[in-house]
Amino acid sequence: MTLWRDELRAAGLRVTQARLAVLTEVGESPHSAVDAIIAGARARIGSLSVQAVYDVVYALTKAGLLRRIEPAGSPARYELDTGDNHHHAVCRECGAIVDVVCDARSAPCLRVHTETGFEFDEAEVTFWGICPECRISNSTTDRRFA
Repeated sequence: MTLWRDELRAAGLRVTQARLAVLTEVGESPHSAVDAIIAGARARIGSLSVQAVYDVVYALTKAGLLRRIEPAGSPARYELDTGDNHHHAVCRECGAIVDVVCDARSAPCLRVHTETGFEFDEAEVTFWGICPECRISNSTTDRRFA
């Protein structure tokens, strides 16, 4: 908790129970949607409004303490890993999300071959597939594989 207090202060944010609860929850359950963050934060500190959590998530994301990812067909998810160069893999079956380390040492790890006038500093890549657990589950229950 002391680390979060220092991080909040360094970002110019007040230290509040709601902010600490949200940071702790996202730290323990990366790639969480807001509904899961709400449930976890409420379990930690008791009464907490839905709007308060949305306000906290917004403030923490704007301050760079949370990263928002938005896989297609899924609600926004949040994680603490904000300053590194990683991407995500999403399971088409169960929706599990895992981090994928980028081979490039610096962002952005993709290069654009056309002149756009932009100065790129980030690239978001989402890999889609079937996670190991779903592959095992599908291979034992899918009659096509029998």
